[in-house]
Amino acid sequence: MLFSITTTRNPATDLGFLLQKHPERIQTFELAFGKAHVFYPEISPERCTATLLLDVDPVGLVRKNNPDDFALRQYVNDRPYVASSMLSVAISKVFGTALSGNCKQNPELAETPIPLEFRIPALPATGDGDFIRRLFAPLGYEVEFTGHPLDPNFPEWGQSRIFSVTLRGNFRLQDALSHLYVLIPALDGDKHYFIGEAEVEKLLRHGEGWLAEHPERETIAKRYLKKRGSLVRAALERLSDGEETVVETDSAGDAEEAAVEKPLSLNERRMAAVVKALLDAGASSVVDLGCGEGKLLTELVRERRFSKIVGVDVSPRSLDIARDRLKIIDDETARLRVFQSSLTYRDARLTGFDAAAVIEVVEHLDADRLDAFRKFVFREVRPKTVVLTTPNGEYNAKFGLPAGRFRHRDHRFEWTRAEFQQWVDAVGEEFGYSATISFIGDEDETLGAPTQMAVFLKDEG
Repeated sequence: MLFSITTTRNPATDLGFLLQKHPERIQTFELAFGKAHVFYPEISPERCTATLLLDVDPVGLVRKNNPDDFALRQYVNDRPYVASSMLSVAISKVFGTALSGNCKQNPELAETPIPLEFRIPALPATGDGDFIRRLFAPLGYEVEFTGHPLDPNFPEWGQSRIFSVTLRGNFRLQDALSHLYVLIPALDGDKHYFIGEAEVEKLLRHGEGWLAEHPERETIAKRYLKKRGSLVRAALERLSDGEETVVETDSAGDAEEAAVEKPLSLNERRMAAVVKALLDAGASSVVDLGCGEGKLLTELVRERRFSKIVGVDVSPRSLDIARDRLKIIDDETARLRVFQSSLTYRDARLTGFDAAAVIEVVEHLDADRLDAFRKFVFREVRPKTVVLTTPNGEYNAKFGLPAGRFRHRDHRFEWTRAEFQQWVDAVGEEFGYSATISFIGDEDETLGAPTQMAVFLKDEG
């Protein structure tokens, strides 16, 4: 993966002072995922270019890869070749002095905007590339990008998501590197590291002075933090000087999914099946994990056998809608309550329930978060009964969806029946639950039913 920085400020060779890398030497740096090489292919007082060559170790990626990931992806991926979060890490490690704004030899130069040109030959981005312009143009860059076909020999395959990008503008080098540090991972979206609170601090530190006023700041925060709801909210609230910030749920995606399933009255049948499973389990206290706008809660309150009902979600907006819909008053003694929780971190308020409902939630989680959520539900919350539903991906053909397309734009996967069975069996064995799987909706002889449901019962002793 290549990344180059060019300046025409005379003497252009001062770029070596700013980067703390001598123009007449090739330097190599060891990184956790490979090596970074810095060299200068162009050196003159009029124009100087520094190039960062990132040599990602594919074997190292396999060793560090998520064990839950599908096996082929470990060997067939674009990580060694495209600009990604690995480039941001390399910038911070190799050009850390420039990123911090330090230049002992010429501190005045570090504080001076200079003409800069950045070239990234392979940058992943969504859509037709206009998203690249939307991120960089508001900061003052002249943006050029060229898309590339998936394969020039097969034009019918269409365009890839890879673009060659050139950015030009007058900036302090520190500011420009900060822009790139944040925006490259926001464009790619596939992070090679765990997203936690430390990433919020990095986002705010490198976004200081520009991110708060950026017209795409919410999108940038969401994509940089991989849509981790609680982390995104924390970042946006701090960018807003402590003002309350609402992260919108993907209502368009919800509407699309509802439109697909409406002809089958699938939501109503799903809710009825879940309520019946909870009643059959003899539960009197139920927590709805990922309650959204309160659709299941609406059905639960109608059953007087449920003496304690709690709904939790990461979205404040969804919880506000649920409160309005059900006329919920925030009272800890009330039969029905809702409150915000991350759904992956220990929360004492969620323990001690007879049953937990996890309705159409798991398919929205990335592999690493799904693993954390699984442990959270079955190890931390650990109710006697867990009722969990998720789409049957095989049935999508009956909805007329093309292969590879999910019912909701935010779904990370949609399991086949065999994949769901395998996951359910593994969870039960690991955490001491027995489980049965049933299906909801009209069944097709070949494709099964649209929704699959597992009921987990904690083993005695």
